[in-house]
Amino acid sequence: MALDGLVLHAIIHELQAFVGGRISKIQQPDQHDIILQLRSQGHNGRLLISANPTYPRVHFTEHQFMNPMEAPMFCMLLRKHCEGGVIESIQQVGMERIVHIDVRQRDELGDLSVKRIIIEIMGRHSNIVLLDTATNTILDGIHHVTPAISSFRVVLPGCAYLAPPDQEKHNPLITTQGQFLSIMTSDTASDYDQAIVQQFSGISPLVAKEIIYRSGLISNLNLAALHSGENLLNEFIWPVFKEAMEGVTNHKYQPAIVEAETGKSYFSIMPLTHIPGESTIFSTISSCLEAFYGDKAERDAVKQRVADLLRFLQNEKSKNIKKLEKLHETIKEAEAADKHRIQGELLTAHMHQIQRGMKSIEVVNYYDENQKTVVIPLDPLLSPSENAQKYFKKYNKSKNRITVVQQQIQNTHEEISYIDGLQQQLNNASMQDIAEIREELVEQGYIRDRSKSKRKKKKINKPVISCFVSSEGIDIYVGKNNIQNEYITNRLAQSSDTWLHTKDMPGSHVVIRSTAFGDNTLQEAAQLAAYYSQGKQSSHVPVDYTFIRHVRKPNGAKPGFVIYDHQKTLFITPDEAFIKQLKVSVK
Repeated sequence: MALDGLVLHAIIHELQAFVGGRISKIQQPDQHDIILQLRSQGHNGRLLISANPTYPRVHFTEHQFMNPMEAPMFCMLLRKHCEGGVIESIQQVGMERIVHIDVRQRDELGDLSVKRIIIEIMGRHSNIVLLDTATNTILDGIHHVTPAISSFRVVLPGCAYLAPPDQEKHNPLITTQGQFLSIMTSDTASDYDQAIVQQFSGISPLVAKEIIYRSGLISNLNLAALHSGENLLNEFIWPVFKEAMEGVTNHKYQPAIVEAETGKSYFSIMPLTHIPGESTIFSTISSCLEAFYGDKAERDAVKQRVADLLRFLQNEKSKNIKKLEKLHETIKEAEAADKHRIQGELLTAHMHQIQRGMKSIEVVNYYDENQKTVVIPLDPLLSPSENAQKYFKKYNKSKNRITVVQQQIQNTHEEISYIDGLQQQLNNASMQDIAEIREELVEQGYIRDRSKSKRKKKKINKPVISCFVSSEGIDIYVGKNNIQNEYITNRLAQSSDTWLHTKDMPGSHVVIRSTAFGDNTLQEAAQLAAYYSQGKQSSHVPVDYTFIRHVRKPNGAKPGFVIYDHQKTLFITPDEAFIKQLKVSVK
């Protein structure tokens, strides 16, 4: 469900509380998103403005975003012209998905100037543009649009700003009954809902279907029936349309998310009664959008960033699985070589019957229960003793080979386990976690450093760690990758802290930073360990816990690998809703 003009109208109403306030801080966590920290009398809010091509949106947010070490150029420009500035107005252009935020600030010469932040929510063409209102000149845009991309308008610094083309639709909030009747009867669409979408600005197909559903008329009734009987428009559709638009005009919203029976989710500023499913009503449109979008945009961005790493790791895992198969075949062949020892001993026992030049000898096999005879090939150029020693050498060679191959099998199993752990970490990774996992793979020699900088990168001494706060107020640290795991287990934790990890499966290291806590904290820490593990979608996941002093890393072990003892085990069914309600901070 796309964010439509009606939803944006509700958001603009929320934003009016900050007109006259200031933009105290500006951040740009990624290439699509801007965070404005707004302050007004008695009000504070963090406004997310996203030009994400898949999830463009504007709403207040409580989500914590990771910011890059160096702010992007567009962010620096916004800070220069808007940070500390007074918000003069926040307006929606008609009922379109375009917002103008005018900011007043003094320039380098001390003169007052007004800059306009233009937010264009247009699907994959979404953009955020900073405009000098005095000259209508674009200072910059978060996404540049060149003549090669669009022949209609250009979004580049120094160019004149041209608004997106007007769709020439009617404003539903100021439409009278007579106008509505005239507009609808002149439309050529076959369905009522299509006619409403085509003729009225800001109304999405979802809301149009809801209006028709509430009217009691079937949606696919041909408009010819309306053309011949205008009373149907007046008696059925107009009252519902009017009620819905009056609700928007008077800012009486009921933001809702519907979890449809099909598994899809939808949101709107009104309950969606035409969709069968479970509906949740929210107090504000921002809280509704925050719940709907959640971390979808970040997950998609992460998914794109980790795709190459996941493919690489899967290929490495496949190679190791094939290697393991060959090693096991080698073991079978080597184990079958025990017959060489028997042949050597039988030749030794029958040495007196062997003469140089013989090509084979048939002797009684004393190791066989039935005492059957066996034919042993001989080298005619060797003496009887040399023939026996030849078989003993074959046996010793095979035995030594088994020892080497068994060590290779163990190493390969460890390699597969290590790769499984990295795959699990990538499935739960944030953008910061991906950078650390990539750095680890470079250090371990799996991939080459693709950094353009010739200078050696400084090793991260203190990674960013997720810290959850239990219901008892106890800090619980969770490592999302091996760099974080090693840091919280080997450097951050004290010997008397409690350490948790899923039993016999890849997962995060979890540390309870306290010597005294109750069962609630232990259960919550175990929930985190189970959730951030390969058993995330399973039930009754075994989670071991023990003191840090019983956890140690073997010499030469892969990053993140530890052994432990004196453990106890809990069985946990991961609960995503419970995890999301835990308070979290980044340390």
